[in-house]
Amino acid sequence: MTFSAVLHSEWIKIRSVRALGGALLAVFFATVSFSLLGSATMGHENAGKPGFDPVLTSFLGLNFGQIAAICFGATAITSEYGSGAIRTSLTAVPRRGLFYVAKLSVIAGLACAVGLVTGLACFLGGQALIGLPGGGIGEPGGLRAAVGCALYLTLITLFAAGLATVVRSGPAVMGILIPFLLLVSFVIGDVDHGAGIADFLPDRAGHQVLLQHSSGSLGPWTGLAVTAGWVAVALSAGWMALHRRDA
Repeated sequence: MTFSAVLHSEWIKIRSVRALGGALLAVFFATVSFSLLGSATMGHENAGKPGFDPVLTSFLGLNFGQIAAICFGATAITSEYGSGAIRTSLTAVPRRGLFYVAKLSVIAGLACAVGLVTGLACFLGGQALIGLPGGGIGEPGGLRAAVGCALYLTLITLFAAGLATVVRSGPAVMGILIPFLLLVSFVIGDVDHGAGIADFLPDRAGHQVLLQHSSGSLGPWTGLAVTAGWVAVALSAGWMALHRRDA
């Protein structure tokens, strides 16, 4: 089969699972609603104070949205394992590398498309609620943060997809990644006061792209590159598991 044919079949499979559509909607609504709530309360109250970052404040809901992104990435992979359909898929597409790349391409494309809409809605809505003059998309860090939000959500989705290919269990992926991103990162960052190893954790590194003026040892794009490195490791492990194990 050609790559476009496999890509089309993966698109049909993902489109036919209602839970995946719900997870993508949850990415949008969780991220935007909590971001707007944070902008209307904390953002409006702190606007103009020293150290206040109006761009980052517009994305306060990203920590909630990334949970839905993890669910989407994990479920998109494990739904086939749970139903046993993976055996049929690999029989139809025996070239496992082709199968893996096509599936990840569809997952990444959907996550990025939803992420772009989410990033723009968070930024424009958040800036309007904060109420500072000159808070448009052309302001320093504005467009970069909106696009960076989409890229970050895409990377986290692929992180979950790679890990799901290894463990073949959606709940296991959620049980590993959600505490890791929300708790471990917080604890390590609190212990070393936000410097050193904590800067290189996937969430903290990726969030640099959301700052109007980046801080710490990583810049906005180098931080996102560090997150991409974590994702590359997970996807490589997923490929090895898919290549070596029986379906």
